[in-house]
Amino acid sequence: MKRFFSFLGCLLLLVGADAQTKAVSYPRPKLVVGIVIDQMRWDYLYRFNNLYATNGGFKRMMGEGFTSNNTLIPYAPTVTACGHTCVYTGSVPAIHGIVGNTWWDNQLMRNVYCSEDKTVSTVGSISDAGQMSPKNMLSTTVCDELRLATNFKSKVIGIAIKDRGSILPAGHSANAAYWYDSKTGDFITSTYYMNELPAWVNQFNKRKLVDSFYQIGWNTVLNKSVYTDYATDDVKAYEATPFGKDMNSFPYDLSKFKGKDYGKIATTPYGNSLTVEMAKAAVINEKMGKGEATDFLAVSFSSPDYIGHSYGPNSWEMVDDYIRLDAELGKLLSFLDATVGKNQYTVFLTADHAVAHVPGFMKEHKLPAGLFEENITRKELNDQIKEKFAVTNAIESFSNYQVSLNHNKIDSAKADIDAIKKLIITGLLKKEAVANAVETSKIMTSTLNKTQREMFANGYFPNRCGDIQFILKPGYIEGGSTGTTHGLWAPYDAHIPLLFYGWGIKKGSTNKENYMTDIAPTIAALLNIQMPSGSVGKVIDEALK
Repeated sequence: MKRFFSFLGCLLLLVGADAQTKAVSYPRPKLVVGIVIDQMRWDYLYRFNNLYATNGGFKRMMGEGFTSNNTLIPYAPTVTACGHTCVYTGSVPAIHGIVGNTWWDNQLMRNVYCSEDKTVSTVGSISDAGQMSPKNMLSTTVCDELRLATNFKSKVIGIAIKDRGSILPAGHSANAAYWYDSKTGDFITSTYYMNELPAWVNQFNKRKLVDSFYQIGWNTVLNKSVYTDYATDDVKAYEATPFGKDMNSFPYDLSKFKGKDYGKIATTPYGNSLTVEMAKAAVINEKMGKGEATDFLAVSFSSPDYIGHSYGPNSWEMVDDYIRLDAELGKLLSFLDATVGKNQYTVFLTADHAVAHVPGFMKEHKLPAGLFEENITRKELNDQIKEKFAVTNAIESFSNYQVSLNHNKIDSAKADIDAIKKLIITGLLKKEAVANAVETSKIMTSTLNKTQREMFANGYFPNRCGDIQFILKPGYIEGGSTGTTHGLWAPYDAHIPLLFYGWGIKKGSTNKENYMTDIAPTIAALLNIQMPSGSVGKVIDEALK
């Protein structure tokens, strides 16, 4: 009898252990797809809404998913590397350390590119475009946390035209990140991830889709008469000519670049098409969404940024790009329905930043705007410092709307650094484009507007930031006479779209103020995993079932 009860007890313990194991196994989608559109203003969702197809991506996600209409970036500068990092870390540059696409490093005393890594080598090309990794990012991403939560059984892959658009979102522990080498027309990676490209990537590259797209050329996808309701005429002197001065309007004959210049594809909607095809190939060949653990595909669409910088948000080129991007997103969702299963995956869509109107366009319509001439200003200030303090080239860098000083030179000359800073601030304030300028170390005690103060403080990481922060007036940009840019605190740069769709997502919308930092903790809550190590965001609870 004792043996029987002993056997029964062991059996009950085993059953109990099995039940306990099942009790902590929370449901998750098979696949999460993060979509970051490089340079998308929030208003594009509504301004171009009538041009989007019913079976396209934007209307489908807005109609069947959750829309956060008042999502803002909580830091400055609002640029690509910072945005991609913030989306996936739930953190700000002051914590995750990615303070710009490039920055002046006060310890290394040189300019640093956000994802540079000279300790690794290119895989898939003989160029140096693959000497990249996420080592400069100081926080984990939500992708890293998913890998940790599943004991690294989850597969994580990042894909983009830009290296920073694939590397930073995928995180430190990603299985792979692939980006486009404009010298070869191929997707590449680095030895940080692997020593050779998978066979499927080599096969994809052999297809040379770029040449096929070049052969098609770029013309408006709709009748030109439609575009006049949404944007200015398609030929303006303040628009750039990325394909050459002989091509300044539709149709663009791209055939001459075939087999010669693989970089031009990025400034066409076909860069989006190429990205979607690569993403689909990754899902199929890596069997993403087919395993026991949830997988994560981080996709960034870089071409809107290239097109936007050249032509601006009030151009036929930008309108056409978004009509085509909407169609590509619709194809991607339909593909996921067929391969992963409808309602078996979760998607979020956002942007790394928005963009300012082209100053030339603004002036044409009597709206406030203008240019800040960085090189001229830097030379003027350096000349003044040399004359008054006998320090040559005291200003090392003008980047991310900050002035970085060479402290070694100033110390050696026994010059008064406080007086030099005062001279610079006084000089900057005399510029028509400049609204304000303050010492970066004194941002929180300055008289800046509260929103500006908090955004600039969130962007301040001492070893990677300058001595003086300057702020341009609304509508002013740092650049030349053609095209536009982004990077400021203003809503036109900082107001971004945010859509959630699919498994675990409620249908609805909100006008409540949310932030880019809220995306990663919301996805972490959906997956029942820890938020990233530097996260300061909050869960958008109303988006989740």
